[in-house]
Amino acid sequence: MSSILQEILIRVDQLTPVEQMQLIGHLMTQIQNRAVITEKPKLSWQDLEGAAPNLLSGEDAQEWVNRHRDEWDEREH
Repeated sequence: MSSILQEILIRVDQLTPVEQMQLIGHLMTQIQNRAVITEKPKLSWQDLEGAAPNLLSGEDAQEWVNRHRDEWDEREH
């Protein structure tokens, strides 16, 4: 525990219950505001549409998957 936190905890004990509740409310607001800022946006697979044009170079997607699986199997054996 940091020395700053230790000092805060000692000082919190000196506050009235009403002041402690105000502090809790303030801290909760601060935490919620930070969570909104740092929260990663939720993505959908549809967001990837067109992100890698020509990735398959005209190859069928299932054929591409099968080929890569076969290559992986060959490496394992």
